[in-house]
Amino acid sequence: MKYLVMVQGSQADYQAMSGKPNEHSPAWSEKDLQAMFSFMENLNNDLAESGEMVDGQGLTEPAQTRYVGRDKDGRPVVTDGPYGETKEVLAGYWVLDCESLERVTEIANRIMECPQPEGAPEYPVVIRPIQGAEG
Repeated sequence: MKYLVMVQGSQADYQAMSGKPNEHSPAWSEKDLQAMFSFMENLNNDLAESGEMVDGQGLTEPAQTRYVGRDKDGRPVVTDGPYGETKEVLAGYWVLDCESLERVTEIANRIMECPQPEGAPEYPVVIRPIQGAEG
């Protein structure tokens, strides 16, 4: 079965990762960033080696987001990010092909072990089965 495994974040988190502390997160140091990147590289290598990795990507900060919607008359409305009303956004994802929900949950628990500076917010890892993507 294929699963979408998602990690969340916020614009404040991206700012903290670029060295700018805020009320939500302390500033990340270069050492903090390298620890996170090393952790993710090892995780991705393990998932590729096990054959479970289909795809995985980190996403750019919400400030680089574009929202496409419609106004009350049905006309397109395009808004560039970030969006004040949005607290959490998708920060990165993996598409994994795992034999069971238990296995993908093990991987999600491992993702939760990613190093970060003390005081940084913790977000849950979200698992969603991909409809029609068995095996």
